[in-house]
Formats: sequence, structure tokens, C-alpha cells
Amino acid sequence: MGNNITIGGITVQPGQQRSIDLELPPLYTHTSVSMPVHVINGKKPGPILFVSAAVHGDEINGVEIIRRLINTEKEEIDTLSGTLIAVPVVNVYGFISQSRYLPDRRDLNRFFPGSDHGSMAARLAHIFIQEIAAKCTHGIDLHTGATARENLPQIRAALNDGPNNGAEIQSMACAFHAPVVINSKKLLEGSMRKAVSDLGIPILLYEAGEALRFNEVAIRAGVKGIINVMRRLDMLPDGKHCDIYNKPLLANSSSWVRASQSGILRNVLSLGDQVNKGDLLGVVSDPFGESEEHILAIKSGIVIGKSNLPLVHEGEALFHIAHFDNPEDVAEAVGAFQETHNAIY
Repeated sequence: MGNNITIGGITVQPGQQRSIDLELPPLYTHTSVSMPVHVINGKKPGPILFVSAAVHGDEINGVEIIRRLINTEKEEIDTLSGTLIAVPVVNVYGFISQSRYLPDRRDLNRFFPGSDHGSMAARLAHIFIQEIAAKCTHGIDLHTGATARENLPQIRAALNDGPNNGAEIQSMACAFHAPVVINSKKLLEGSMRKAVSDLGIPILLYEAGEALRFNEVAIRAGVKGIINVMRRLDMLPDGKHCDIYNKPLLANSSSWVRASQSGILRNVLSLGDQVNKGDLLGVVSDPFGESEEHILAIKSGIVIGKSNLPLVHEGEALFHIAHFDNPEDVAEAVGAFQETHNAIY
């Protein structure tokens, strides 16, 4: 038999599943607030995987990914080895107000691992780490681009995170089967990923889509990717282990191309497009078209992120380009990925 899982003082036994309301500080209106947690505890022992979303309250693609994932896994509880802990909305306060931030304007993803006596952000981070992450063996955190900024589905992971975790993270990243994997060699201080990694827990970050928008391809790919990882961890049957890490998917580095002047952007590229150094990415002009500036690629690569807002200021990040040893192979893989997930239903 598997092990009991206790969250917020509520114990979920092997073979059971339960939704738990993890108590948070109330609103100043005295209205209660809780973090929703769904636990599916398999009958057989195995890894304990958390999947979290909406650390930034306006990043809603992950919420839908988890909803679909839970409804898929409810049917497979008899075959589940280990435990799935799903947290669709971590930053409940931001989610309610459709904001990236907490009510005090702090970014929750800069306050992990938090503390039980600090700011609202620190306390919320502390609750998540103590009640969720510290009880798990693996993690997947779901994100999107910011407002009016869209990301190609991609995995970000610290592939060099020690001799043991590095191999496990690489295996998980391969199994997820996103079109692009970015090796995050240095994790941001205060981020959930850094705090979870410091606990010795392998974690992936899935980036896809745009804030406050559902992206069907990104959602489908996210659900399928998480299930792929669960199969790779032998949490679900019929797992196909990925023995070869597909190096063309691994980005050596990435960089942003920024606006050289303020104005109105005319975008000529789509996510996943291959570009060569010097290629035209877009044009920024004044409202009359009297002053135009061509935005050119400074290095070859694949467009993995872009601004969807035509109104830009000088210095604003417009295009995120990942750099690869074999960009042609990656462009082909991206095309196949988009075609596959567009045709799922």
C-alpha cells in the first residue's frame, strides 16, 4: 500500500482522493480565503508529484491544464502509483483580481521559500513550501507570458542541478516533450523553482501562452506533457522512457530583441519561426509613418516569445529568440508539435 498524505491537517489515505481548502489570511473584509488543493493518492507507493499554477494570478492557462489533468487522473486512480497533488491557483488573491501580483503589489515568485511572520507574499510562499512542496519528490510549475506577451510552449529547467537531480530533471524535461527546452543555469533568487530546488526536489517550469488568455494548443500540450512525465516516473502504466535526450531541442541560450525607438509595432513573425541573423522581425514607426525603424534579429534562432501589443516604448522587449546548434531541426520539431496538438480533437 501507499502512504498517507496530510495537508492542512487533513489526511488522504492510499486509494483516496480529496479536495482540500488550505486556509490563507482572510481579506480585510473578513472574507475567508483558501488555496484549493486536490490530492489523488494512489493505492501503490511511488513518487509524490505536485503540479501548481497561477503563482502569478493572471496566468490562467495552467488552471485549465490542471482541471483537465484532474479529470483525467480521477479515472486512473486504481492504476496510480504514488500521489498527485494539484494546486490550480497558488496566488488566490491575484487570481480573484485578475492581477499578476498580490494586493500589496508584490510578486509572489520573488518571496520563496517565505516565512511565517513576514509580508503577505512571504507567508503565502511559506504555506506553499511547507504544506505542499516539502512533502513531494517532484514538481511541475505552470506559467504563461505576461500581459500582451505570448510564449511558445517550452520547458525551463536547471539541467545541471547536481549529479543526481540534473539527470532526473533532464529525464523529466525529455519526457514532457515540449518543442523547446531552455537550460536555466542560474535560478532566480526568491523564485519557487529556486526554493524547491534547494530542497533537493527536481522541478520543471512549463511556459506557454499569454496572461488572461486560454491557448488551446498550450493547454493540450501541458496536459499531455504532465501525463508523459507521470509515465516516465512510473506513476502511470505503459510509460515510455526517453533514453535519448534530443539535443536539438536544448537551447544554448536565449536573448531579447528590444525596440530601438518608441512607436507602433508591425509584427512580421509568429511564434516558432526560424530566423537568421539580420532577418526582419518587425517595424516600429510613429503614427504618421514618417519615422520607421526596422527591428532585426541579432542572432539566429527560433522565436519563443513575442509582444502582442503594437504600442511600444524605446527599450521594450519585443522578441525572445532561443539559440540552438541546429535551428533547422528545431523549427521542424516545432511545426510537427503544433500540427499534432492542433489535431488532437
